[in-house]
Amino acid sequence: MTTYLGESAALLTAILWAVTSIFFTGASKKIGSFSVNVIRIAIATLIIGITVLIVTRRIFPVQATESQIIRLAASGIIGLVLGDTFLFRSLIILGPRLATLVFASWPIMTVILSWVFLSESLGWITIVGIVIAMAGIAWVTAEKKSEWKTEMTGSDRGSKMFGVIMALLGGFGQAAGLVMAKSAMTDSITAIEASYIRMIAAFAAIWIFSGVTGKLRRILTSIRNKPAMAYTLGGAISGPFLGIWMSLVAVTYTKTGIAAAIMASVPVVIIPISIIVYRQLPSARAIVGALVTVAGISILFLR
Repeated sequence: MTTYLGESAALLTAILWAVTSIFFTGASKKIGSFSVNVIRIAIATLIIGITVLIVTRRIFPVQATESQIIRLAASGIIGLVLGDTFLFRSLIILGPRLATLVFASWPIMTVILSWVFLSESLGWITIVGIVIAMAGIAWVTAEKKSEWKTEMTGSDRGSKMFGVIMALLGGFGQAAGLVMAKSAMTDSITAIEASYIRMIAAFAAIWIFSGVTGKLRRILTSIRNKPAMAYTLGGAISGPFLGIWMSLVAVTYTKTGIAAAIMASVPVVIIPISIIVYRQLPSARAIVGALVTVAGISILFLR
């Protein structure tokens, strides 16, 4: 019954993340990327908490060890707070297609982090995969004509290079968060419970930070923006709720590398979605770059 369950969950994760990027781009353009990140974590934490209560009949996974809780909490803060904040900035500066393509470098970072912290060696096939994937990213980011445009104002304004850096930092947060989460998962804790612990930590961290930095009033004001809240609700359900849950299901039932390779197909998945939503055909260069990037990542993990 579990044949290809992990691979199917990873593919579903890629689709959910592609949809999420569209939702959060629309919301961020209305109330700012930071406000979106804070609000969507609150919504997702509530939804996951209710789901955990229904599925496990417990309000918290009491069987989790202190070590598991610490690693999952750190994973949530690094991946969902820091990483996603950077990613959202890149989404509104670069646009969903280009931002998600640069963000697709996160599996490469996962390899490097695994090599540094888990002593996993890098073979020549791994190096080839890295080179091919980076070539695909460079090919697209060097394109002069794309949907990138600096139409934002205030704190979300940024140059194209700044947007690329934000996407890369978002990828690093995703990679570090996944590696830490995987190290904490055992048979004693389910994927939804692990996701819940990550979300609780992210919720506490980002709301405390908002209060300390004086951004809480702006966030509470943003809640009154109904169109932005509709986008944020949709993104919270497809991303930090279903998407993160499915990503942990994926790494539970298949090798982390295989799951990461499939989840990294977001740049390809998002192309038809962008065509439908924005009614703008991507250039041949963008399509080739996306395919080359994913091909490199596939070589990297399916070696």
